[in-house]
Amino acid sequence: MYIPKYFKVTDVEEIRGFIQENSFGTIVTTKKGKPIATHLPFGFTREGDDFYITGHMAYGNPQWRTFDANDDVLVMFQGPHAYISSSWYSHENVPTWNYQAVHIYGKASIVEQDELIKGLTIMLEKYEGHRENPVLWNTLSPKLLESELKGIVGFKIKVEEIQAAYKLSQNRNETDYQNIIEKLRNEGSPQSQQVAEQMDKK
Repeated sequence: MYIPKYFKVTDVEEIRGFIQENSFGTIVTTKKGKPIATHLPFGFTREGDDFYITGHMAYGNPQWRTFDANDDVLVMFQGPHAYISSSWYSHENVPTWNYQAVHIYGKASIVEQDELIKGLTIMLEKYEGHRENPVLWNTLSPKLLESELKGIVGFKIKVEEIQAAYKLSQNRNETDYQNIIEKLRNEGSPQSQQVAEQMDKK
């Protein structure tokens, strides 16, 4: 990913938080030179000094069979994004786009069932734990779980490289920067509102 110096993010914990908030990503591998992509929810965990992306996909999805042949897989995560009109600047310029994106590279491997179950348990806690009637691993019947486990493949990716870009108008002067935030808030778009919120944190 091309990342100008203004927009580069290197803090791993900040990136980990970003992935937690924007965990529905895209995994890309190749088969005979042709890219293959699947859109999935992912986890981001730490084991000692190593970081891992975790996930699962349908057994019928042929992509997991490409893992052995790919030295590196790519997982992409995207945050909010919004069009930035150059009419919001105090000088003549061209429009652009603000966004947040993270690319993860690493080697993927299939996990055993106990590790898959651990990942699924954590995922259910994350997305169901706060609900009135949460669907958690220990609330589902063993018969259903046994059946569903046959239909999925768990995997993990040892993180070898992280590329993160937060393009949030950091290269603009303070007057233009604040005006962009105000204009985004008035756009009436949820994405624009979220970009304004991210810019306001900087």
